[in-house]
Formats: sequence, C-alpha cells, structure tokens
Amino acid sequence: MRLWHLFLFSFLWIGGVLAYRFWPTTEITHAPGILIPEEPEQRSVTQTRMWQHKGYWLEPLATFRVNARVLHKKDYNFGREADLSPLDLALGWGPMSDQSVIDRLTISQSSRWYFVRFKNAPLANKAITASSANMHMIPANEAIEKKLKSLRIGNLISLRGYLVSVRAEDGWRWRSSLRRDDTGNGSCEVVWVEEVSVQKQ
Repeated sequence: MRLWHLFLFSFLWIGGVLAYRFWPTTEITHAPGILIPEEPEQRSVTQTRMWQHKGYWLEPLATFRVNARVLHKKDYNFGREADLSPLDLALGWGPMSDQSVIDRLTISQSSRWYFVRFKNAPLANKAITASSANMHMIPANEAIEKKLKSLRIGNLISLRGYLVSVRAEDGWRWRSSLRRDDTGNGSCEVVWVEEVSVQKQ
C-alpha cells in the first residue's frame, strides 16, 4: 500500500470515529398517538439506607419506575453534579409521548435545565409540565452509564431505580423532586439508575 493510500485510509477512519463520537445521532420518529399512557411510578421508602458512591452519600427517597419517550439528552462534563451525573434526560409520557404534539415543540437542555418552546401551544403549559421532566441520571455502574449514553432522542425506554438525596462531607447537597407538577429550582428528579432498557419499536 502506498504511503498516501495509508494516510488517506487513516484520515477517513479517524474522521469516521470522531463523527460517530461527537455528531448527534438521527432522531427517532413515530406515528402520531400517545405511546406511553402511564405516568411514572414512585413509592416512598419505608426503611432508609444510605450508601457511598464516588465519595458522596446517597439516601433513597422513593423507589422509581418510568416508561417514557426520550425528548432530549444532554451530556455534562463540568460542575459538581457531573461528578455523579454525566447526563440529563428530558423524558415524556402521556401527551408528551405523542409525535403530533412533539412536532410542534422545540425542546432543548442547558445548564441542567430543560426548555420547551412553541409558537402555537399544542398543550397547556400545565399539561406539558405534568407529562414531562428533566431528570439527572446517576448510573449505578459503568454498564448503566454506557446504556444511558447510547440512548437516542425518540427512544421509548424503561428505567428503574431510586429518587435520591445526595450530600458531601463539605455540606454540599442535591435533592430530588418528588413531584411531577413542580417547576423552578429543585423541580428536577435526581435518579439513581439500576436498570435501563429500550423498548421494541
């Protein structure tokens, strides 16, 4: 193989790897209609136990199960929260799993927040809030983290774990919301993820 052939092959291979790693993957779309009718399920923990993870103490507040559509995904590498949570998922259920609704919305994430913009609202603001949420994902292990990072916008997923409160030895705290209808500071779920899977589509 000539040297310039080898150079070209290496260049294309590296370019392909970088494109796969850094370019956003194609969003998955579905036929109109509510795909996830059920709301997230949470149950208060009766016997609390705490455990350490990456130098932080975690306390379960409630068991948590959710079937949802991935509305958006955002990786985070900086900030105290990124020590534990490398990504946020904006998840939707009920009317916020309906393609005909989502097509009329512009959804984004930034600075650990989830934003919905629209010109002509397909739903009342209260309905959007009650059927979607920005959730901070704390993967229980590397395998779970890999699965979470492989998710695509539009995936229908099943997720199980705990809503948790986090504290550090220096007094820093991060506590999950326990409601789906709240907004503002503290309204996001902090989720310790033990299982995640993509539903057949």
